[in-house]
Amino acid sequence: MDHSTEPMTQNRNDAPGRPPALVPPGDELLPEELMRYSRQIIIPEIGMAGQRRLKNARVLVIGAGGLGSPALLYLAAAGVGTLGIIDDDVVDLSNLQRQVIHSTATVGELKTESAARRVRELNPLVTVRLHNERLDVENAVALFGEYDVVLDGTDNFATRYLVNDAAALAGIPYVWGSILRFDGQVSVFWDVYGPNYRDLYPTPPPPGTVPSCSEGGVFGVLCAQVGSVMVAEAIKLITGVGRTLLGRLLILDSLDMTWREVSLRPDPEVEPITALLPSYDDFCAVPQLDADGLRLTAGHSIPASRLAEMLEARARGEEDFLLIDVREHGEAEIVSIPGAILAPRGAILSGEIELPRDRELILHCKSGGRSSEVMRHLLRHDYTRVRHVAGGILDWISDVDPTLPAY
Repeated sequence: MDHSTEPMTQNRNDAPGRPPALVPPGDELLPEELMRYSRQIIIPEIGMAGQRRLKNARVLVIGAGGLGSPALLYLAAAGVGTLGIIDDDVVDLSNLQRQVIHSTATVGELKTESAARRVRELNPLVTVRLHNERLDVENAVALFGEYDVVLDGTDNFATRYLVNDAAALAGIPYVWGSILRFDGQVSVFWDVYGPNYRDLYPTPPPPGTVPSCSEGGVFGVLCAQVGSVMVAEAIKLITGVGRTLLGRLLILDSLDMTWREVSLRPDPEVEPITALLPSYDDFCAVPQLDADGLRLTAGHSIPASRLAEMLEARARGEEDFLLIDVREHGEAEIVSIPGAILAPRGAILSGEIELPRDRELILHCKSGGRSSEVMRHLLRHDYTRVRHVAGGILDWISDVDPTLPAY
């Protein structure tokens, strides 16, 4: 079935308009489909035509993780004809607190395989396409060209910018969701009709200032709240029903259970997207010179193995330094490095905790991002003897003491 839509002629610098239905109606519904989707078909705004559009739709979900889990389940339940899943990770026990498409029985399996099995159990009428690979500049544009819309709930900035740029080049919409702790954000980006992700975030934040879910944690049920909104947006795009989040950013504070909305417009200062960058990891990498003119060198970081040597020397009275754990209290309760003093990042940055200046400070967090941020903060405030453990406690577990629990 032809998936062509009306010509995309609107200037992205105009106010976002209401795009036509993204997908034309597919084949007539089978008796089983009529029965399965009857509660959705009887909604006047969806109807038979809308259900046939869903049957004809091809949706790519990037990552079968926290947001991908509810997204895949509800897309399948709604009757989306073809679901693509791209992920190169395996199911880990720590995923199960929020990645509900997986189970204890699938720990160690590829996430794509685990997710596909659950999708087929839920709706065997859906065609599932697996892409057991990492999304990169070599495959993104061609892969996106095989789908009508992309849903991305990954938690790293390099992938977000890559998805945005590839979606713009492929001419398809991009439904974006983001979660951290108790907060969530959702929007729709479609470069042809309105703003894209670069209009919201023209440049990535300084590395280490925004922790990933694995570092900062996430309220598990938040995945369902944000993921279901992402699916609702995809369904509206496919069927042409309602008003999408194109040109709007929805922000959820689940601790207070409040939603607020921010309007978005294309930024005329943002350069048009004409090609992918050579490397999105480099684009989001730590700069050698930060905004305050602070230059970092290799000597500002140490490996976990070197920290182990320093701790042994300190025990013998040959070293004098403080090992500062800048993670949160809950993380330290799970696992900690012996001899570390807990001083959470936020308390240091706010001035609530003032670290001594007369001793060398070695900082660590989970994987190096937060400790690097705190180190830069201290150096800017005239601390002279401060370093951090580049790989954090994860490197300590893998390189020094593998008996400790990873999280």
